[in-house]
Amino acid sequence: MKVATFYKFIQLDNLETWRDRCLKFCEQEGIKGTILLATEGINCTLSGEAESIDNFLQFLQQDDRFLDIEPKISDIDQPPFHRLKVKIKSEIVTMGVNEIKPAISTGKHIDPETWNQIISDPEVLVIDTRNQYEYKVGTFQNAVSPQTDNFRQFPEFVAENLDPNKHKKIAMFCTGGIRCEKASAYLIAQGFEEVYQLNGGILNYLETVSSDKSLWKGECFVFDHRVAVNEELEKGNYELCYGCGQPLSPEERQSEKYEAGVSCPYCYDHLTQQQRDRFWERRRQQELAKQRNQKHIGAEISTN
Repeated sequence: MKVATFYKFIQLDNLETWRDRCLKFCEQEGIKGTILLATEGINCTLSGEAESIDNFLQFLQQDDRFLDIEPKISDIDQPPFHRLKVKIKSEIVTMGVNEIKPAISTGKHIDPETWNQIISDPEVLVIDTRNQYEYKVGTFQNAVSPQTDNFRQFPEFVAENLDPNKHKKIAMFCTGGIRCEKASAYLIAQGFEEVYQLNGGILNYLETVSSDKSLWKGECFVFDHRVAVNEELEKGNYELCYGCGQPLSPEERQSEKYEAGVSCPYCYDHLTQQQRDRFWERRRQQELAKQRNQKHIGAEISTN
């Protein structure tokens, strides 16, 4: 089994037709996961047999605009997704700023081999464009977190903290590169002139740069059942709290407020009894399904 993630910013019309074609093809190939379609492009996180994933990429590349797609492929030992969702959205990654056009203008793409040199420059401000819960799992040396809960808050962070006259060089990164496409396009539109972004994101960096040369610290949050991966791109030490969706370290899971499948230190004091009862029942159903050697289909991690 493989997991493939990729995106492409292009002008995409006839969205209903694209939705129907992608849905039909993926159903025939047994592919699960999420495909987001918008007039600005496509964003996919999919799992399936290696041949099925290759077939879908070839299906897309019948359109020349998709020939340069560079999917990130990971091996998995169990299916991370139980459903297939093909959705038409206003944006393939939601910032809420309609005039931004990453297909036309973005920051300078920096390959992983050159990234260390860029972020080691004291004149460069390094920004992690991901959300705070992702940042706490792991990030690059000297990186600043925008302290966001979702990507819509990024423009507010820029307005309150960044100045084109003061911050002459900015380098940004995210998991796979897609958020940086919009973030860098937004900064350029705001008058920032020297803007860099990590090509292929953190996952490409971890795959390319050896651990002895890496400036990455911690693990990398991912949007599937692995929760986080280490520098070898293997499943890390974090687990997801079903109550609030926070990634939890082994230390956090030692808290008296942690109960697997129910609560953690971040949500324990905020859950109602009705919510606790529902989570307990869900955990009981999972345990029963496991005893029967069956799959329990529950909530999946959002890819957007």
